[in-house]
Amino acid sequence: MRYSQLANSDLNVSEITLGSMTFGQQNTLADACEQLDYAFAQGVNFIDTAEMYPVPARAETQGRTEEYVGQWLRRQVRDKVIIGSKVAGPARGMGWIRNGPESLDRANITAAIEGSLKRLQTDYIDLYQIHWPARNVPMFGKSNYNPALERPSTSVEEQLTVLGELVKSGKVRHIGVSNETPWGVAEFLKVAECLGLQRIITLQNPYNLINRTFETGLHEMCHREQISLLAYSPLAFGLLSGKYVKNPVEPGRMTLYPDFGQRYKKPNVPTAVSAYVQLAQQHGLSPAKMALAFIRSRPFVASTIIGATTMPQLQENLDCIELSAEQLSSIEEIHLRYPNPAP
Repeated sequence: MRYSQLANSDLNVSEITLGSMTFGQQNTLADACEQLDYAFAQGVNFIDTAEMYPVPARAETQGRTEEYVGQWLRRQVRDKVIIGSKVAGPARGMGWIRNGPESLDRANITAAIEGSLKRLQTDYIDLYQIHWPARNVPMFGKSNYNPALERPSTSVEEQLTVLGELVKSGKVRHIGVSNETPWGVAEFLKVAECLGLQRIITLQNPYNLINRTFETGLHEMCHREQISLLAYSPLAFGLLSGKYVKNPVEPGRMTLYPDFGQRYKKPNVPTAVSAYVQLAQQHGLSPAKMALAFIRSRPFVASTIIGATTMPQLQENLDCIELSAEQLSSIEEIHLRYPNPAP
């Protein structure tokens, strides 16, 4: 297991992060603890969670993921584990989270951190992130910005002020953003510099073989400003494992929750996925291992967030391989034919 420093912080994280959004929905507490124990034994020291998890979000399960992680965490040496969690943005139909907040204001962020700390059974969170922007922005499969959808939103200044106070209080060590755009990252950095507020150190955005939009705009921004990318959805909801190519009704998130993962139901997705799966098979590789190895080969990825519902899946995802120059070249050829079908 390799490790990398997040930006200019004191956080040295494993190149693979264990995602937990299935804990409490598809995975029981026993399942979660087994996964956490195994991943930790393999050198994974970074755990990703969020107050809204598990996913799909439901009122009766909200917060259960952090509770499961917390029950495991209390048995660990706390400073050996790096915990990342996230405060939910505007409600997006989840009226059960703090009565459906329409903003990331002081009251909501304060309530969110207290709830997460209690569920996680810890005094602090190593990396606390804004799950999605407060403002109008295309995300979760939408790619076009629409000014007609503008709405009132909490200022970046207020968000950073509150987050900075949490850092000073010791409840949070570092802060980051998620599902952000180049403008959003630039605005957080500008406001922090101008007003002497806490600086973000990470960006958690989707990145995989069928969604490489990070490479345009955000790559340069993060490189120049020393912001570390935490890549999520590396297997594109399991599509890049190849299991749905073999059997379209294979049990999994795409079949269990058909209304979820809309970004992966766009026209060129099946064709592109089939091409990558075929390439992996031509080289005698597991499609999942090839997809994850590609992300590991990108120098701008600080850590890849993986998720699994079974131990065999987790074991396969942690079994890292290196891709040859020929294999990487073949991946680029497919990318040129089907550029970012699932942005």
